[in-house]
Amino acid sequence: MDVRTRPPETVESPLDARLHAPERMPDIEPAGPLGLAGPPEGFELSPLGARRWRNFKANRRGYWSLWIFLVLFVISLFAEFIANDRPIFIHVDGKNYFPVFVTYPDTDFGDVFGTPADYLDPHLQRYLSDHQAFQIWPPIPFSYKTIVSRPPSPFPSKPTWLLTKKDCDFAAKNGYGKCGTLQYNWLGTDDVGRDVLARLIYGFRISVLFGLSLTIISSVIGVVAGAVQGYFGGWTDLLFQRFIEIWTSVPELYLLLIISSVLVPGFFVLLGILLVFSWTRLVGLVRAEFLRGRNFEYILAARALGVSNTVIMFRHLLPNAMVATLTFLPFIMSASVMTLTALDFLGFGLPPGSASLGELLSEGKANVQAPWLGLTGFFAVAIMLSLLIFIGEAVRDAFDPRKTFAE
Repeated sequence: MDVRTRPPETVESPLDARLHAPERMPDIEPAGPLGLAGPPEGFELSPLGARRWRNFKANRRGYWSLWIFLVLFVISLFAEFIANDRPIFIHVDGKNYFPVFVTYPDTDFGDVFGTPADYLDPHLQRYLSDHQAFQIWPPIPFSYKTIVSRPPSPFPSKPTWLLTKKDCDFAAKNGYGKCGTLQYNWLGTDDVGRDVLARLIYGFRISVLFGLSLTIISSVIGVVAGAVQGYFGGWTDLLFQRFIEIWTSVPELYLLLIISSVLVPGFFVLLGILLVFSWTRLVGLVRAEFLRGRNFEYILAARALGVSNTVIMFRHLLPNAMVATLTFLPFIMSASVMTLTALDFLGFGLPPGSASLGELLSEGKANVQAPWLGLTGFFAVAIMLSLLIFIGEAVRDAFDPRKTFAE
């Protein structure tokens, strides 16, 4: 049927079609974890999300790095069940005890002092043995702050599996722990006498949690600030830009050192201090995406239909900005982890004695005669950052519309 013969009321202009069909949006969907679009219904990925997931998996290095990092992180979350100086479970005299969760007084195990029970104390262990107690211990019987009681040499002592006959003879002659009765230290001890492997597990967990918390909070603030700048523009954008230029010109490291030396160091104190500066990392990127997208035709159509600015910003424009933003998150997280490690290395980070990769590196620098300290800290930081960088490269490939991989 020729268009000229159709009734006038059935002919629509392109603008009318756009205004009456607001559901015609670009093929961009809100991003889910790792930037992959969430399943629209049930457990099925959308075509766009499926393509991104295929691109991510096609980068084998990044795909397996993600799994390795997740496995290491999940293991570290259960550090108390892996490295602890308290048993996981004790059954004695018909009673059940869970020392890993509850602090019991030593009066429950034959003493009279009422202080917290020390389960590595020979007297308490003798009591449990005499009463035929059933115990389940973690694989590593040391916490991150437990001092080894029977070392084979002065601290720092080398890993147990590296001990030679000469080391054993030295220990026997000088009153140190004999090789047959030593508590096993896979990576040796530090200069205070704490098990290095236990501190490595706890230090990895606190580093990842700190980096993840800082990345998420700073990214949320940065995305909101960039969205407001880019969407409204004008004086709002101009004033925000001048403020950010002044703020980012402040010498961040010096100010961090000054504040850390004045305030009592701690996890949340450091998180708050670093958050003051790190929120600006994503502002420029999100601002550019909103400046580019606010004049798209479907945005103009939404405004004409009376859609609120908040809905336009966070439902229609934000998914476009998140595509570019999510590719930077693994790199931002690696930078956050390195910032904490650097502060700990300089002595301005977590409180002394906390499990920290930076403190482990500092101990390695101060004890060059104990290479296991420096090597352990170096490889732990290097492996963690390498995994995060590989994951970031895979996420970037997943969002690159020009990159396709053979099935």
